[in-house]
Amino acid sequence: MSRRLLAFIAAVSLIAAAVGTTRLAAQAPGLRWVKAAPFPEPEEELYAVTVNGKMYVIGGFGYMPFGNPPGLVYEYDPGPDKWTKKKILPQRVHHQAQAVYNNKIYIFGGCKQGIFGTDAVTNVWEYDPATDNYRAMAPIPGPRCSAVAATVGGKMYLIGGIEPFENGQGSRISGRNQVFDPVANTWGARDLSPMPTTRNHAFVGVVNNKIYVIGGRQAAGMIPYSSNTDVVEEYDPATNQWGGVKQRMPTARSGGGYATYNGRIYIGGGEWISREVMASFRALEAYDPATDTWQLLPALPGAVHGNAMSFIGNKLHTVSGKMENGGLPDQMAPATADHSVMDIPAVAARTN
Repeated sequence: MSRRLLAFIAAVSLIAAAVGTTRLAAQAPGLRWVKAAPFPEPEEELYAVTVNGKMYVIGGFGYMPFGNPPGLVYEYDPGPDKWTKKKILPQRVHHQAQAVYNNKIYIFGGCKQGIFGTDAVTNVWEYDPATDNYRAMAPIPGPRCSAVAATVGGKMYLIGGIEPFENGQGSRISGRNQVFDPVANTWGARDLSPMPTTRNHAFVGVVNNKIYVIGGRQAAGMIPYSSNTDVVEEYDPATNQWGGVKQRMPTARSGGGYATYNGRIYIGGGEWISREVMASFRALEAYDPATDTWQLLPALPGAVHGNAMSFIGNKLHTVSGKMENGGLPDQMAPATADHSVMDIPAVAARTN
C-alpha cells in the first residue's frame, strides 16, 4: 500500500473519530457557495474583519520556508464586488491578532520572519479604514505571535500564541491572557487568568460577552508537527474565569478561518501536520455556545489553510489561503485567489 494512500486513510480515520465523539446538530440544508471577485494577491495567513459593511483582509506570510510578510491590507466592497488595496502594515508581520472597536481595526503583535517566539513583536497598530491611516498604540507587555484577540465591553483580550522565554531565547506556547483598553491606550497592570490549554494558531469568537477559544496547536511555531487540539474553552471577562469543559470541535485543526454570526462561531479550513498526514481542510463547522453543539455545513470550495473569513451581513466570505499545509514549499502548494460566499439565513442559522 502506498504512503500516500496510508496518509489518506489515517486522515479519514482521524476525522471520523473526531465526529464520532462530538455532539452534532443536524446539517443545514440548501446552503451553497457562490463565487465573488478573486483576491488580487493570493496568500496564506490572512485574517479578516468587517467594518461598516466592508471586509478588510490583512496579513500574508510571504515565501516559504522562513516567511517574508507583505503586510497586505485589502478592502472588499460587496456593492460593486471590488477589492481595493490600502496602505500596508507599518511593521510587516504575519500571524498577527486583530480585533475591532469603534469602527477601527487593532492589530496586535505577529512575527517578522519565522514562526518563533524570537521573531515575535510587541507592536500594536490602530488602523482607521475611513482615513487609511495607522496610529501606533501602547505596545504589548511582551512579544506575541499567533495569538487571538477579541473585543468585549470596549476592552480587547489578547490570548495565547507563541512567545520567547524570559531570557529572550527560544519559543514557548502561551496561555497568557492580557487586556487592552483602546480608549485609554493602556494595558492591564497584571495578566488575567491564563487560558487552561496553552496554544497558538487557534480560532476565536465572542457570543453573549464571552470569549470562546477553539482548536489550534500546541507545537511551537515551525516545529514539523502541529499537535492540533480540538479543545473549546470559554472565558468570561466579567468574572475573569474560564468555564467548564465544552464540546470538542469535530475536526481538530489549526490555522484556518473563523467568523461569528447570530450567536454561532464558524470555522472553515485549517491544517494538519503530523508524521503520518500533511494536509489542509475543506471542513466548515459552526459552534453554538447556547446548546454546546456543533453543526456541519457545506465544505469550502477547496481545501485551504491560512484563509480569511468574515461575515458581511448574513453572508459568510472565505478568501484565499494555501491549498495545502504550511509545511510544503509554495512552488508545490500555491495560494488560491478563490473568494467564495455563502448566505446564512438568520432563522436557519439558529435551527438545529
